[in-house]
Amino acid sequence: MKGILIAAAVAMVVSILFTPYLIRFFSRQGFGQEIREEGPQGHQSKRGTPTMGGVAIMIAMWAGYIGAHLANGLSAPRGEAPTASGLLVLLLATGLGIVGFFDDFIKIRKGRNLGLNKTGKMVGMLAVAVVFAILALQFADEHNFNPASVHLSFVRDISIISFGTIGFVVFCYLAVSAWSNAVNFTDGLDGLAGGSSALVFAIYVVISFWQFRYNCGVQDPTVGCYNVRDPLDIAVVAAAAMGACIGFLWWNAAPAKIFMGDTGSLALGGLVAGLSITSRTELLMVVVGGLFVVEMLSVTLQIAVFRTSRRRLFRMAPFHHHFELAGWAETTVIIRFWLLAGICAMFGLGLFYSEWLTATGG
Repeated sequence: MKGILIAAAVAMVVSILFTPYLIRFFSRQGFGQEIREEGPQGHQSKRGTPTMGGVAIMIAMWAGYIGAHLANGLSAPRGEAPTASGLLVLLLATGLGIVGFFDDFIKIRKGRNLGLNKTGKMVGMLAVAVVFAILALQFADEHNFNPASVHLSFVRDISIISFGTIGFVVFCYLAVSAWSNAVNFTDGLDGLAGGSSALVFAIYVVISFWQFRYNCGVQDPTVGCYNVRDPLDIAVVAAAAMGACIGFLWWNAAPAKIFMGDTGSLALGGLVAGLSITSRTELLMVVVGGLFVVEMLSVTLQIAVFRTSRRRLFRMAPFHHHFELAGWAETTVIIRFWLLAGICAMFGLGLFYSEWLTATGG
């Protein structure tokens, strides 16, 4: 438990203190955000705001994770040392963050709102996801638990749905791509993606710590225990990510002094995917991260309806812009969407706990 608190505290402090240096550095370099011409006109005043703030989030996450393990001691008992699951999730987020960094950098250099082309971004995400998927099926511990499973999971593995190794690699890419794009779509208003992500990661601190308390790898497995390789370290990663997002939100909340850019949104999306896979909760994450899912669906539906009927379902997609164009103030949209994100996250936690009660006969 101490490691979780340290990870969150260190990450938050590093994010709060380091982000202003990025703001000044990126401002001097002219690394300003380009704004969509067809977007809400109120956003045009944000043109030139420093972007690529996701660098601060990634550095803070690593600082929180490393700081927690240094504080605990590398030889601490009961899985408190760095683990395969924790490192793989962080490396997945970092790899996608690097892809996002190149995307942001190209936007800035070419002075446009489009960075990497679709092929370039897809190849980058594919490479990162495939490496993660292959490694996640390795590193079995003494209980023969791997960081990931070839079975689809809700709260536990669904034994009748098995992908096989190749199928799991494909599924992993689809999950990583979907969550990265979902968080990226959500990152359209000041602090919206950062605040929503912090709520999701907070829930996963609770879920992963609960899995640690009732883990099948302990000496006396109990009814309803969880076959998760490194639940405590996953909780440390989630806590570090939560702290990093909260610290960044200090500067990213409206009116934003810096944007996370694709550097941050792709990294956070990768982290969401990695946490769901290593904690065996891929389907539960659809509920916990429900706001991200709805944002992505709004874009998908907008495209589908327009192509079939030549009419728009929303004034603009992602649909947080729909409410802006309907006359809502930006801060009103942000706060209400944070509330929706919190409702989804708490509902997901409720489903997790009710499943445990059912499994234990409670």
